Amino acid sequence: AKPSFGELCYVFFSVFVVDLREVVFVIQSQRNSFHVQQAEKLRKDLLLQAQALQESPPVILLLHTLTDNEGDWSILPLLPYLSSQFGKNSSWIMFLEEDTRVKLHKLHEVLKKFNCRQEWFLGKPLHDEESTIIHHYAFSENPAAFEYPDFSAGWALSISLVNRLERQEPLKSDFTIDLKHEVALYIWEDGKGPRLTGVPELCTLPEHKPRAQYCATTVSSHSPVCGQPVKSDNIFVAVKTCKKFHSDRVPVVKKTWAKQASLLEYYSDYADPTIPTINLGVPNTERGHCGKTFAILRRYLSSHVPKTDWLLIVDDDTLISLPRLQALLSCYDSSEPVCLGERYGYGLGQGGYSYITGGGGMVFSREAVVQLLASGCKCYTNDAPDDMVLGMCLNALRVPVTHSPLFHQARPEDYAKEFLAHQTPISFHKHWNIDPIAVFNKWLLNDKHTEALQKSTKEEL
Repeated sequence: AKPSFGELCYVFFSVFVVDLREVVFVIQSQRNSFHVQQAEKLRKDLLLQAQALQESPPVILLLHTLTDNEGDWSILPLLPYLSSQFGKNSSWIMFLEEDTRVKLHKLHEVLKKFNCRQEWFLGKPLHDEESTIIHHYAFSENPAAFEYPDFSAGWALSISLVNRLERQEPLKSDFTIDLKHEVALYIWEDGKGPRLTGVPELCTLPEHKPRAQYCATTVSSHSPVCGQPVKSDNIFVAVKTCKKFHSDRVPVVKKTWAKQASLLEYYSDYADPTIPTINLGVPNTERGHCGKTFAILRRYLSSHVPKTDWLLIVDDDTLISLPRLQALLSCYDSSEPVCLGERYGYGLGQGGYSYITGGGGMVFSREAVVQLLASGCKCYTNDAPDDMVLGMCLNALRVPVTHSPLFHQARPEDYAKEFLAHQTPISFHKHWNIDPIAVFNKWLLNDKHTEALQKSTKEEL
């Protein structure tokens, strides 16, 4: 006789039988309306598949709806909730990104291979080839030795592991920078906990590839496109620079992506008419650039610049593809307060806040800038970190910080090759030890993929 719901993960001829009702899916959703839509689509698809398999539906949670804690996206603060709600009557917690595609019957088969009463951490492994700043130079002796999951392929924790982690000390670092690596470090706990177990059926291949037939998960597409790309004259671009970089960094911007912009201004501590740069009256600071960034926000809403729906603020050593950004922005509603880029976190285990890290580029809708300045939010010093101060302000306003993995705070070599292989990146940052023009040409130049994006958009319309 079949065991009752609760006698979990029983063995039948060396296969661990898991009822689909015992799998809890957590979609790593976000509060922005476009992302809510994407998550709802995935939820609906999973329920339809369960119905077609004549299975009782699994539990499907949208991460952004679970609690009021801003830090939930960093997963670790959510573990006590998952353990208390599902620790007794579930076998697996399966995490999915919004654009992960799932073949439910195949995933069900995969989970049956593992005993959920043991501690399992399953995913598609990534590793670093060189020690990298985004991982605090961890495992510098042998970076490839430590594996962490590519979230795009989905990843799973057995319930017994979740129940133990819920009692584990929180992470020591205040910063959340690369979540997938930090989650793996936390679970491994210096060798006391399990390492990631690689599962070949968890894939990041596009779903139409022939090899994807063996996969339980795939990715939907390289980059979201939701309509006609936003016109370049509807994005105002602000480049932060200073006198000492006028001769080496600004020429790189001009030789690479500046020609893709219709409206662009350089802001500096020194007005140089040959570039030209604008002195906003804020002295240059060695560390954060809060004073300069808030002066840019005020100028953006003034009559000094043309009125646009979107503002992009970048550093003078940011490399970016504006056509790819224009395509991505077709998915967002500029009448909403939108703040978009690569999301980091500070103090998320203790309340904290999220912020868009500045080097990869910070994108704001006009409405977001209006709300930020109307709130009276300001810098505590001119050299405060602008991106973090903005994060605090947005958190106080309850305006969501929206993450896109296509923006990058570091250089291509700072990321796992397999992670970048299924992306069409929008930005990278820093010129350190690289030829920035060569990096732009290789990774960001308007290429066949961008043309294909625009072509597919036209066909859809």
